[in-house]
Amino acid sequence: MLKEENSNTEFPDFNFPEGELLLINKPYEWTSFDVVGKIRNTLKPLKLKVGHAGTLDPLATGLLIICTGKLTKQIDTFQAEEKEYTGTLILGATTPSFDMETEIDAKFDISDITEEEIYNATKPFIGDISQYPPAHSAVKVNGERLYVKARLGEEVELKKRFVTVREFEITRIALPEVDFRIVCSKGTYIRSLVSDFGKALNNGAYLSKLTRTRSGNFLLSNAFELKELIAYLRTKKEENKNINQPS
Repeated sequence: MLKEENSNTEFPDFNFPEGELLLINKPYEWTSFDVVGKIRNTLKPLKLKVGHAGTLDPLATGLLIICTGKLTKQIDTFQAEEKEYTGTLILGATTPSFDMETEIDAKFDISDITEEEIYNATKPFIGDISQYPPAHSAVKVNGERLYVKARLGEEVELKKRFVTVREFEITRIALPEVDFRIVCSKGTYIRSLVSDFGKALNNGAYLSKLTRTRSGNFLLSNAFELKELIAYLRTKKEENKNINQPS
């Protein structure tokens, strides 16, 4: 949840043209591009580059790294760093998007699945693995994002990608819910991993909650709430405007 507007959050003296790295807790149902656009529009009339270092799905929350000005040249470096996520999957059902964006399309019996089987099912997914991106994803095919084609009902050929999962830990089991923590390389689709995890149990699974808690050495615990940051930037803009007005 967002903090109250009267939060005691302290903001530094930003120098956006020279370059700032902003750690943002991305709100639920916002796209990564929504966050970039909100910050860019708030900084007007400054004309500067603003970009993010690693997409988060709209239904995910957590750490989003935003770069401004000259620091946008380092986006690829930040984006390449290892990521950590926590989340919840639902066993016993699947959705076309592998998460809650689409409706359940199949259900499975989970009465015979044991906790031991759930813990053991993580093992094949630790290390270098291959996976297909979800059809509902931001991956581009022939210049068009997959989720655009998927929402139009168009079929697309998905290409396998290779990623590394360093840790896959089950942290709570309360079927059909299973909580987890994953440490993985850039480009890992947690939704795809969850879908494949369900298949490994000869069952089905989809993602119901996901939070990015770390990217490289940057932690979610150090991130700004977007609502607070925007309110602060607007206040500073108004103060500067009043200072510059003739008396």
